[in-house]
Amino acid sequence: MRIPRPDPAQVARRNRRTGLAAFGLVAGMVGLSFAAVPLYDLFCRVTGFGGTPMIGQAAPATPGEATITVRFNANTQPNLPWRFTAQQPAMTLRVGEEALAFYTARNLADRPFTGISTYNVTPAIAGRYFHKVACFCFEETTLEPGREMDMPLSFWVDPRIAEDPQTRDIRTITINYTFFRSLQDAENAGALANAGPHVGRGGAAATQ
Repeated sequence: MRIPRPDPAQVARRNRRTGLAAFGLVAGMVGLSFAAVPLYDLFCRVTGFGGTPMIGQAAPATPGEATITVRFNANTQPNLPWRFTAQQPAMTLRVGEEALAFYTARNLADRPFTGISTYNVTPAIAGRYFHKVACFCFEETTLEPGREMDMPLSFWVDPRIAEDPQTRDIRTITINYTFFRSLQDAENAGALANAGPHVGRGGAAATQ
């Protein structure tokens, strides 16, 4: 019994299809690896994962009845010669009520320095309920020698925090801001993992 020999043209076409499929699989895996960081950033900002506050949503028309205290922490890395402080140590407000807080940064050096701030919320599980309407985070800011700048933070706490079994006993939320000397310093410290693609690489000079 003779075994028919395969058609060389069919073999070539089959090998070509196999090669294209393998290339497509590798390309897809590479694409997913490059997309992983922005996708993770988007996930954090949409879900509040890891203590990342939610961004840009408007407060509800009617605040809830429960109240919560928000504490404001300010930290500066040692290689940035700034004095960075919160103007108010804490604020108590109703859930769903929009509030405005202020931080102040002052350059203590005799030459300009540029800093960039990062933030997180503790306890981390409350991040999904802490909404920042506007803030100064993730934008490079340059302060001239001796200059001072007021930095506003507009925010609200979602009323659903009082309904979630995991967060309804939380009475205090702390938002922690840290100023780094440069974007590279913040990246080296791993502090921009949840910053998203809007991180500024220009400079916002203080005018005060």
